[in-house]
Amino acid sequence: MKEARLFANVLIANRGEIACRIIATARRMGLKTIALHTPTDRGALFTRLADETVETPSYLDAAAIVTAAKAAGAQALHPGYGFLSENADFAEYCALEGIAFVGPSPEAMRAMGLKSTAKALMARAGAPVLPGYHGDNQTPKFLKERAYQVGYPVLIKAIAGGGGRGIRRVDNHVEFENALESAQREAQAAFGDGRVLIEKLILSPRHIEVQVFGDSHGNVVHLYERDCSLQRRRQKLIEESPAPGLPAPTRRAMTDAAVMAAKSVGYVGAGTVEFIVDASKGLGRDCFFFLEMNTRLQVEHPVTEALLGLDLVEWQLRVAAGEKLPLTQEEIVPHGAAVEARVNAEDPETGFLPSPGRLRVLRLEGVRVDSGVEEGDEISPHYDSLIAKLIAHADTRDEALAKLDAALARAVALGPKTNIAFLRALISAPEFQAGLHDTGFIDAHLEQLGATPQPPDACAALAGLAALLPQVLPAPAPAADGDPWSVTDAFELLGPRRLPFEARVNGKAERFVAIAHAGGQEIAFADRRAAPAAAIPPTVLAVEDGVLVMNGGRQTHVAAALLDEGDGSQASASDGAVTAPMHGRLIALDVGDGDEVQPGQRLAVLEAMKMEHALTAPRGGRVTLAGCKVGDIVEMGAVILRVGERP
Repeated sequence: MKEARLFANVLIANRGEIACRIIATARRMGLKTIALHTPTDRGALFTRLADETVETPSYLDAAAIVTAAKAAGAQALHPGYGFLSENADFAEYCALEGIAFVGPSPEAMRAMGLKSTAKALMARAGAPVLPGYHGDNQTPKFLKERAYQVGYPVLIKAIAGGGGRGIRRVDNHVEFENALESAQREAQAAFGDGRVLIEKLILSPRHIEVQVFGDSHGNVVHLYERDCSLQRRRQKLIEESPAPGLPAPTRRAMTDAAVMAAKSVGYVGAGTVEFIVDASKGLGRDCFFFLEMNTRLQVEHPVTEALLGLDLVEWQLRVAAGEKLPLTQEEIVPHGAAVEARVNAEDPETGFLPSPGRLRVLRLEGVRVDSGVEEGDEISPHYDSLIAKLIAHADTRDEALAKLDAALARAVALGPKTNIAFLRALISAPEFQAGLHDTGFIDAHLEQLGATPQPPDACAALAGLAALLPQVLPAPAPAADGDPWSVTDAFELLGPRRLPFEARVNGKAERFVAIAHAGGQEIAFADRRAAPAAAIPPTVLAVEDGVLVMNGGRQTHVAAALLDEGDGSQASASDGAVTAPMHGRLIALDVGDGDEVQPGQRLAVLEAMKMEHALTAPRGGRVTLAGCKVGDIVEMGAVILRVGERP
């Protein structure tokens, strides 16, 4: 493909991994790159990679962004994959100011960007759509009645945006109001549009999407499909292409429907047409339904790039400059199989709680790595939890999965907790290996996948304590008057010297014994528990309060000194304290001072890393607020309120 200087420069109106990805292609094409950033992202990796930076108060302030772009002399603006990438008014605003918007036209966005209008358009064109309500009446009573008519379970879905925001599953009539309120609130906050639709829930769904591309000369092609069925909380974790087990006739029907959808609105640029396939009825041509169209490039686009040997960001920039698509449909030929895993800063063993903080060590290799951070950077609590995407490509699906697993096995990320061990368990699960999974697979197999509280990693604990030997096993005390029996450091006249001690492993006390003998020193569990050998030697890092150990994708904190049980900022549930499980923003407070509550009742909602977390009553009793207000940013462990025992 001939190189060309299409624009003098491009401003990237997004952040993190997205901005880093766009910068890499733009610079290779000879474009000057301008990184837009908020005060929170000053000094972030993408700002360090760009040729120039401009600051804005928010990634959602369209007027401020266009003003900054004009001041920087930007000829083109790439909105990335989120934030304003599907905002038709923003695209229109850029055009009015003479800035080329790298994306579809405002008209195409309005036609396909809202799920409700897109479904109506597809239905008129004869494409299969799910039963539901996609109209304008947004009164809670009416929506509840329509949900009942559709039949539970249903999904409440924001009509705008994507990324799993503003979606709630409802299994029965009594849950509807709370779920509707939560979905509307999240949709309004994320997209500035709180409207929703109601959709019948398929109980065994596969999520398969088709990448499409159009140009301003009337050409539209598909770039085959991606299977994105492995999801948690509507967020994709593993994506692959081709979709395992998808028959060729079904593939043709889906890609034809996707191209038809794009052509029907004169689509220009990259887009993704998403389908739900009812896996309980097989993967036949009559088992798929149009879900929505994302009028942007998707986070998982590297899977398609690896399969086809293309750079889709380059295609975007060329099409935005008025060029024809670089290839015809016949020239787009897939090879082998590709799979992507998203490494996130979260703890699967504690309900996937976000884990922001500084990346003290980060080593990822062996496959393509797309990341917006590097060693020493902070994972912010204000944005999503993505650390990196690992993309493996090989001649077969089995080989691609093995290549990805090997890269995950060698991966090291110390500081925040990560989902690396969980990802390895996921891609090794027999059901996934056989292609027999659906979007509910993760929730149905949390224990099998290690996403429930786990016992301490014995191998990591011993490796960590070995690094702390000088603290655990002090030098022998001198014998008074040469009498070895007067030694007070566990000296033994016969055999090795043994020193029992306690240490904390992930904050919990464990008993160990330090053993000194002629051949050296070692540490063992006091109960003689055996520690399995590590396939790859653990990585140990000294920190202020002990060591961090990474073994098999799990991170373990080890401290040699036994801490006081009352140490730490989190109050225990025994005193009725309801604390913040992570750093985040308080977005709802459902009770007031003196209210009577029942055990398990929702009391407040905390938002962190694009997710909502409900805080519930640990027992029944009377509420005492601790001074926190809606909108406050609270630290992990902060007391939000207390539930006192009933008199």
